[in-house]
Amino acid sequence: MLVKQYGLVFDLLRCIGCHTCSLACKIENGLDRGSWIIVQTIGGKHMDMPSGKYPELSMHYRPEVCNHCQNPLCLPACPTDAISKTDEGIILVDYETCTGCGECVDACPYDAPKLDNTKGVAMMCTLCAHRLEKGLEPFCVKCCPTNAIHFGAIDKPESEISKLIRVKKAEVRAPEKKTRPSVFYIPQ
Repeated sequence: MLVKQYGLVFDLLRCIGCHTCSLACKIENGLDRGSWIIVQTIGGKHMDMPSGKYPELSMHYRPEVCNHCQNPLCLPACPTDAISKTDEGIILVDYETCTGCGECVDACPYDAPKLDNTKGVAMMCTLCAHRLEKGLEPFCVKCCPTNAIHFGAIDKPESEISKLIRVKKAEVRAPEKKTRPSVFYIPQ
């Protein structure tokens, strides 16, 4: 049976904010600047500071990527049809067609597409589609030192990732947007 929707699960209990996933993305995709994975520090009022009072402080991290939505808002927002969705549910940008207008950036509730002003196009996580074609997992999954990132077919109830989503009660960001994201988070 073919995969109809690939996805990721980030285990926020295991993520230590090391940014290895961001660096792996940058290296694997040959990005000159930035990364398609942004690791957010979640803390108190100032976000990058711990919450609570000493000695009871808390801080955690949340990697953010393209959510490869099942109902993507970026796709219909693109005036040049440069954004497409593969049969496996991966959202891709055709850099030959993209004009860098930023409509997809404005439409995405997850801030996933990033404008590359040097290249004049929008860019975002591809789930390492080039690696998947070779039977390999996304490079961020392979490189995560704490095994906080899981990848697989979320459309198959018997898959390991689907079981993980159910058992750990993984959640999506902004469910009210009704985009049906394919990126889940095991809560802190």
